[in-house]
Amino acid sequence: MKRSSDRLLTTHAGSLPRPADVAEMVRARGAGRDEAADAARLREAVAEVVRKQADIGIDVVDDGEYGKPSFVTYVRDRLDGIDQIAGVRHSPWGESRDAKAFPDFYSKQVVAASNQPNFGCVGPLRYKGRALLERDLDNLRAAVDAAGVAEAFVPSISPANIESWNVNKYYASDEEYRTAICDAMHEEYKAITDAGFILQIDDPRLVTYYMVRPDLSLSEIRAWAERQVEALNYALRGIPREKIRYHTCYSINMGPRLHDMQAKDIIDIVLKIRAGAFSFEASNPRHEHEWTVWRDARKPADTILIPGVVTHCSVLVEHEELVAERLVKFANFAGRENIIAGTDCGFATFAGADEIEPSIAWAKLEALVRGAEIASGRLRPVKKVAGKAKKAPARKKAPAKRAVARTAVKAKSRAKAPAKKAPAKKARAKRRR
Repeated sequence: MKRSSDRLLTTHAGSLPRPADVAEMVRARGAGRDEAADAARLREAVAEVVRKQADIGIDVVDDGEYGKPSFVTYVRDRLDGIDQIAGVRHSPWGESRDAKAFPDFYSKQVVAASNQPNFGCVGPLRYKGRALLERDLDNLRAAVDAAGVAEAFVPSISPANIESWNVNKYYASDEEYRTAICDAMHEEYKAITDAGFILQIDDPRLVTYYMVRPDLSLSEIRAWAERQVEALNYALRGIPREKIRYHTCYSINMGPRLHDMQAKDIIDIVLKIRAGAFSFEASNPRHEHEWTVWRDARKPADTILIPGVVTHCSVLVEHEELVAERLVKFANFAGRENIIAGTDCGFATFAGADEIEPSIAWAKLEALVRGAEIASGRLRPVKKVAGKAKKAPARKKAPAKRAVARTAVKAKSRAKAPAKKAPAKKARAKRRR
């Protein structure tokens, strides 16, 4: 995983606005369509979005998740044992802590997210998505090579989110079901890193569980999170830590978010994940102040932080100076080489999602790049000493105002003191005699 050795690198959380025809294509999931034409169009679209990222200055790119209908439901095409079941899936936000506090607001929001098809685990889980995965990896590799990009990442959903979105109807216990998910997804995780890409684990569930389960106490939420992290680490077994980055966020909740779980209540558990980098929300009014929590947390050595410095939950385009200020705060305590500029979340987590209009999403990414450039200019360069990165020595500080004042007074006093008179020529002559 590349570090910001010479300047602050830039990236984002994964999903990017899809062209209308690509969104329609992935939602249709091949039903009655020309598969060859769709495959060619997808490959072309991935090349376009990678080139666009490179052109605006994004350093660590991805395929925008163009080949997936969403960041989470895509696994239904890749896991044998998952199928549609009776009933409909209701939005968990309808009974959330915020929904209870702001019922009028959420009654309008939840309608659009309710009555989705219901899916569950109805048989033994087995990974069957190798062909789809290889298609996405091949498309990304070709696009990266053509654009001359140095590094790319591939998002993949966490076991916790799969468990949440697909009801267990087969395994005897939640633990058995969770283990089966981990074993199946391990194949996808490892294939991504084996192909030479950075694996990004997408896990909004870890921090949103508190919001959507108002019936549970904080201690119960933390116990649940500990189990999920243990399971995720099992799924990541054998994959080098430096090839993994972990992303968590508070989902696409463009609402009050008064009851978002606070970073201070979960960060110690998050940092137990075997990842070399952590991507998180840091640029919205509910979480921007939590940079101090990340500063004070006990982090594994050489951990890379990817703070969100532009957000997905507002259509305001951040000023590049504000982006720079946010980055400098993180770099000042973690070191520039351990910071990569990122986004709070993706901009199109579901194909056809319209939370952020595409032109605004791209304007935010441009602001991210400009802000990273400004911040890079304000941070001291990193010099390599004996193979290790070391910050260049700071310039000597100017003397304090009081010391400067004392120096000035002394100089003034010397100027006012009467000068000693030179001895008269006659006296000098007498002494010489």
